[in-house]
Amino acid sequence: MQVEVDRVDFIINSHLHYDHSGGNGQMPNAQVVVQSREWAHAKAAANANLGYLSKDFDTGQKVRQVDGEHDLFGDGSVVCIPTYGHTPGHQSLRVATEAGGEFILCGDACYLKQSLETLHTPGVIADKEAALAVFHRFREMRARGSRIMFGHDPEFWKAVPQAPPRLD
Repeated sequence: MQVEVDRVDFIINSHLHYDHSGGNGQMPNAQVVVQSREWAHAKAAANANLGYLSKDFDTGQKVRQVDGEHDLFGDGSVVCIPTYGHTPGHQSLRVATEAGGEFILCGDACYLKQSLETLHTPGVIADKEAALAVFHRFREMRARGSRIMFGHDPEFWKAVPQAPPRLD
């Protein structure tokens, strides 16, 4: 199913590095949802730190800055969860499906499945202790039945059905 760009209501950025926010400007009507501490850090580091380029994240849309967990629709179906570590304000997304499945879109909080198994943090990291705490939280979520969707794991993604099939 293709969605027209002007019908996109929200962009939920895990963090504001250019490779995760560089397409924000393509959806000018969408509201950007980001942790307030990530927004503040990105604004302070913009253009001095190559990870944060203001032309990519500060693109004129309305920005909803959230603090901690944020239930986007108020029904538990899409919840931003703080996963600080990779960046000072990184967030992941908990998505509950109608069929009862729960997925954690972890962005850059945990690049690889193996990283979670071995508790090996990524090379680009703002706070190692916070990142390790997130890994433990992901392990707890997984033990309760959540499916962790690793941001940069090519082996993991080979086993995930690609669109149009739905994940439940």
